[in-house]
Amino acid sequence: MSAPYPQYERSPAAETASAGSGGTQPPAWLRQTPGEVRLPVVVAIAGAIVLQVVLPDRLAIRPHWLMPALEGALLVGLTAFNPIRLNRRHPAARLGSLALTAALTVANASSAALLIRAILVGQGSNDPITLLGSGAAVYVTNIVAFGLWYWEFDRGGPFARAEGRMPHPDFLFPQMASPHIARADWEPTFLDYLYVSFTNATAFSPTDTMPLTRWAKGLMSVQSVIALSAVVLVVARAVNILR
Repeated sequence: MSAPYPQYERSPAAETASAGSGGTQPPAWLRQTPGEVRLPVVVAIAGAIVLQVVLPDRLAIRPHWLMPALEGALLVGLTAFNPIRLNRRHPAARLGSLALTAALTVANASSAALLIRAILVGQGSNDPITLLGSGAAVYVTNIVAFGLWYWEFDRGGPFARAEGRMPHPDFLFPQMASPHIARADWEPTFLDYLYVSFTNATAFSPTDTMPLTRWAKGLMSVQSVIALSAVVLVVARAVNILR
């Protein structure tokens, strides 16, 4: 069977002589590299939790404190296990990370559904500021939640990517298709997946990064539906109130 990226394949002898010979070296995203820095992930999740806390009670799963408390506890535990870099791999940590992402997604999808229902049945807020604020909270949390899904599953997740164990990407970043446009140490991190989520929620379609696998295309479709529904209905309702 041929290698997935033959242009980067070298013999053991070439590996040994690569430093002095200037031979082609596989890009960082195909090599074993140090684990990602955790801070950007913590900041994004903490921000999403705060947005859930400030949502009106009628748009949250009750009791209102339940989901933010669960998400906060999972975030603290995961941060304590890998406080600086994601370099300690454990099945329980992986399960906790997926549970945290799922909790954020379920809570935000519920808030989006409740917001849409309130608008459709005429029970939405008559204050455009409150309405737009609620819509913005749902929209931003949607970006964080799906950015986490992309980050968690692309090529097996952050630990598998750091180990270079899965060469076939689920998302094709421009730097992968054209390695010469990026530094030799470039590899996708959480902020790259967060940007993919942002552009998908804004443009309702892929932009510079292409989904390659069915699960990636499916998740991006679900995210676009949630974002589009919330944005269209919230803006339409706010314009109607202002009139």
